[in-house]
Amino acid sequence: MTHFDDDVALDRALDPLVLALDIGSTATRGGVHDASGRRVHGLQHKVPHAFTVAPDGTSVIDPDQVTAEVEQVLDAVTGDPRLGTRIAGVAMDTFAASLIGVDAAGRALTPCFTYADSRSSAAVTALREQLDEHTVQQRTGTRLHTSYHAPRLRWLAGTQPRLVAQATAWWSLGEYVFARLIGQPLAGTSTVAWTGLLDRRTGALDAELLAAAGLEPGQLSPPRDMDQPAPATAGRPALARAVWFPVITDGFASNIGSGATDATVLTAATATSGALRVLLDGPADPLPFGLWNYRVAADRTLLGGAINDVGRAVSWAQSTLRLSPGIAAALTAAPSDATPLVLPYLTGERAPGWAGGARAVFGGVTAATDADSLFRGMVEGVAMTYARVADELRPAASQIIEVAAAGRVSNDLPEWLQVLADVLGRPVTHVTRRRATQRGTALLALDVLAPGVPRAPRATGATYEPRSAHAEHYAVRRERFAEAYEVLVKP
Repeated sequence: MTHFDDDVALDRALDPLVLALDIGSTATRGGVHDASGRRVHGLQHKVPHAFTVAPDGTSVIDPDQVTAEVEQVLDAVTGDPRLGTRIAGVAMDTFAASLIGVDAAGRALTPCFTYADSRSSAAVTALREQLDEHTVQQRTGTRLHTSYHAPRLRWLAGTQPRLVAQATAWWSLGEYVFARLIGQPLAGTSTVAWTGLLDRRTGALDAELLAAAGLEPGQLSPPRDMDQPAPATAGRPALARAVWFPVITDGFASNIGSGATDATVLTAATATSGALRVLLDGPADPLPFGLWNYRVAADRTLLGGAINDVGRAVSWAQSTLRLSPGIAAALTAAPSDATPLVLPYLTGERAPGWAGGARAVFGGVTAATDADSLFRGMVEGVAMTYARVADELRPAASQIIEVAAAGRVSNDLPEWLQVLADVLGRPVTHVTRRRATQRGTALLALDVLAPGVPRAPRATGATYEPRSAHAEHYAVRRERFAEAYEVLVKP
């Protein structure tokens, strides 16, 4: 039985209230949640945005634009005079692996480079020749990739040396927004971990990578766990008593909001980008070479792998191809050998192969291939990318008993979860709650502000069982995918 989202009226909401902000790839969102984690009806707002992209790998957004969007959200959700001063905390998550250079006054010298900006691919190659990547990954939990700070700063030093010399600090997008709002760039532990520079065991910055990036430790904000919020500041009356929590990453928040709070639940995030992630007590051991293991708190790490193109791949296909009105049915139909084999790397690959310069490949396209078949091939390619990450996860995450899929793609196109279940060969439960990431951010703040209040259950829909009749087909399909990857993509 499907359990839908539960909103609560303000006059029935349980105190303390939390205002949760979520800066994603397609919008800035925010809303008030009560102590049980329920959204407060009418106190939600969204401001759409888009990355600026270009064929050379550019993927950026204006940090001042995003700051203005956050201001709009705050104005919209705190304007109800009935709120009084019931909001006890403000928490924020953002898309991970962002980078902004700022001057001594905290003004942006650069755009915000997003996780999908791949222009530093040559710097990645150079660093792989200079450093032992396996050793780096064992310390930091991260590979050398265009998403992380060391290659990006190496690239910037080569292409814009005067700008790099002017920068006194390097912040994430969330740090920049908070610095503009409250004068403090509060960086959560997960935010610093996603720079690729944080030791996953000790929580200290990695000296070798700092040197490779040309950074001094003081140019980065110190990591703070959620139990280290900043005091309330002057400003909006509704936030007069609200503490401000360190900015966390959307990946960490998404797991919490999807109900994946321990090592038994594997989250399949299915937004513009995607990921497979599981929360562990302490660092992963062994740490597979294709995955990351981010320190997200003093006693917890997040193990998994990110996928650049999930919702982005679906949206590209929907806007580019002339799909039939019944396209959803094409995803629940039996698989076909005539479906094109698609490597869905529109903006490069992260896990498990970390080929930042990869691009999409369509194979087996004939004169008989129609738009719906191309779409099915794209969706199967995305599912097989998840499966490649799942294969890497097994040795270090043996306690998993459930796969929980959450995010825009699964909510808008739940039929795709049948393909995912068939390719993974295990059941997939649809977490239907919209804004699961935002909810996770609220829940992490509530763990500090209201630890004894019972939380509302997560909203779930159907569980998609793998169809055994199609297991052999997808086993062969995955072999063909791996062969094509080795020839066309592997770095």
